Amino acid sequence: MPRLLGIAGLLPQLIAGYVLLENNSDWRFTALSMAYAYAALIFSFLGGLWWGLAAAASKPPAWLWYAAVLPSLIALGSAWPWATGQPWPGPSMIVLGVALIGSLAVDWQLQRTGIAPVWWLGLRIPLSIALGGITLAIGLA
Repeated sequence: MPRLLGIAGLLPQLIAGYVLLENNSDWRFTALSMAYAYAALIFSFLGGLWWGLAAAASKPPAWLWYAAVLPSLIALGSAWPWATGQPWPGPSMIVLGVALIGSLAVDWQLQRTGIAPVWWLGLRIPLSIALGGITLAIGLA
């Protein structure tokens, strides 16, 4: 079930990418803003997952609490160019794409320390690479 739902969670980003490939100027801004919002939302969600794993662990490492807060702060910070009228969304999408892929470092540590379930990396690796890759592609387009 987690794998199926995780794969379904890639659909919003794939749809936004498809709309952008169609090169329809009427939908371009909508597709870009939805792709940005979805990447920021999912990255923040990952932080929530890490927080939940830390809360469930008997003795979580201190670094995990900090790591769990970073995705929301990075996602919020990536909105700065948009909020201040600077070039957007390319740079923001690149930050989020790299961060989504980079989140695998935390997932690997969670697996290595036994805090995450044994199936964790089997789910997280393809989802983080896929969503991060699609987000990067949109940001570079």
